[in-house]
Amino acid sequence: MKILLYNPDNGVTRNFMPHLWMFLLKALTPPEHEVLLIDGNARALSEAELVAFVREQQIGLVGIGAMTRMIARAYLMADAIRATGVPVVMGGPHVTEVPDEALGRDGGPRHADAVALGEADETWPQIVTDAARGQLKEIYAPLDAAGKERKPALQPYPTIPWEKYDLEQFDMVPKFMRPLLQRYGSGWRSLHLIPIESGRGCPYGCEFCTVTGFFGDSIRFRSNESVVEEMLRLKRWARDKRGQAIVFFIDDNFAINIKRTKSLLRDIIAAKAQLPWMAQISANLLRDEELVDLIAEADGKWIFIGMESIDTANLADMNKSFNKPAEYATVLDRLAKRHIYAVTSFIIGMDNDTPGVAARTLQQIESWPPGLPVFGQLTPFPSTPLYARLAAAGRLTRPKHWLEFAPYQMAHTPLKMTIPQTHAEIEEAWATSYSPQRNEHALASISDQPIDYRVIHLIMRLFFRGIYFPQMDWQAWVKVLAQNRRPIFKLAGEAWHNYRAARKRKAAMAATTNIAG
Repeated sequence: MKILLYNPDNGVTRNFMPHLWMFLLKALTPPEHEVLLIDGNARALSEAELVAFVREQQIGLVGIGAMTRMIARAYLMADAIRATGVPVVMGGPHVTEVPDEALGRDGGPRHADAVALGEADETWPQIVTDAARGQLKEIYAPLDAAGKERKPALQPYPTIPWEKYDLEQFDMVPKFMRPLLQRYGSGWRSLHLIPIESGRGCPYGCEFCTVTGFFGDSIRFRSNESVVEEMLRLKRWARDKRGQAIVFFIDDNFAINIKRTKSLLRDIIAAKAQLPWMAQISANLLRDEELVDLIAEADGKWIFIGMESIDTANLADMNKSFNKPAEYATVLDRLAKRHIYAVTSFIIGMDNDTPGVAARTLQQIESWPPGLPVFGQLTPFPSTPLYARLAAAGRLTRPKHWLEFAPYQMAHTPLKMTIPQTHAEIEEAWATSYSPQRNEHALASISDQPIDYRVIHLIMRLFFRGIYFPQMDWQAWVKVLAQNRRPIFKLAGEAWHNYRAARKRKAAMAATTNIAG
């Protein structure tokens, strides 16, 4: 049987990273079946185009995984595929929380022949076997003999043979640049961001978050050896391809067990398995100087920090009081001194937010080392404590907002702002943070740092701008580059000067050697 695993596009911007679930399930599929992968973020297809692919490839089963913001698109694609007679299995966080919706048991249309609830590591092989026999059940859940949910231990962990997979659709190098880099860009023929998990679960239980509900509050880890071995294979693969690989540790909180994280980082360093990597780590865990030293030595480059708010009352409401806004500057200074970029996330529309929250937040951000801030509105996801609280208070304006997905559009009424005011605050936060003026100011503030550090910072700022202001075609990129031409020309001029100076030094050394000889 041929199986297609499909991840729908996220409706905001093209993802720059493949989703791990597709590759994990491919590795877990019984070997007599062939598995094809399509990620709508990397390979955009219409419903008709996806159906044509399913028919041409004679697909016998389609698996679709989706988070809440992708579910409307997932349902459209599933409906189109099922209309051809090909069965569809759906899974992921949203389907796990509201399975009746996918199965048409809530009064709406049916979108899936079967659903996989929770983590599908153990149930997927059985789903494939049942589908091959034409005996799919409606619901698959990982349950033990007593009927309780069972979580996979992650030891042993399946081997994902990245080096054998076709990852062309995930190459971050724009197609128009590939011929040039093939010819002249030794070491940069391709650029891939690869997801790796070292553990699952989070004990914090933030009110707005779906993680604890899906993965649970008990933490499970892979062995250090399996993580290191995977990174070594990726490092060899990138070298053989004369390309670049960056790792994203997709753990919900990479350093949740600091002792274990330090052990893993030491093993990565000892094995010389370093690749540039990024991870999500809460601010409270970055107080540890030794941890941050090890992150830097292990080649950690970007740390995503869910700061959420500079207001302690907001953080208390969200069950995130372990975040201490008074410590944010110290944490960010600690990272910046080691040339680690901070991606700081903020939520606008919390109950204590009032008009002017963007300006107040930006004032704080601009007092910190330059980083990469991202902003979103508070979103009540189904089955979270936040959703239940807002529903009980009658504050949901779109109770099933995911069925009419609209990027950056509120689904509830904030307490101290109107919905239009909240949207305006989000717009201001993005527009100001990534304006040409702010980009230039950020680079000026790190003018004493090495040029490669500044060049990467500018590139990242231009890419991050595209999260809110999509840059999907070359005309959009030309406009952005033109708006930021001053820092681009300044860095290019400095790089050229350094290149010429290095060549002169090399020539002088060669001449000295010849004379001495």
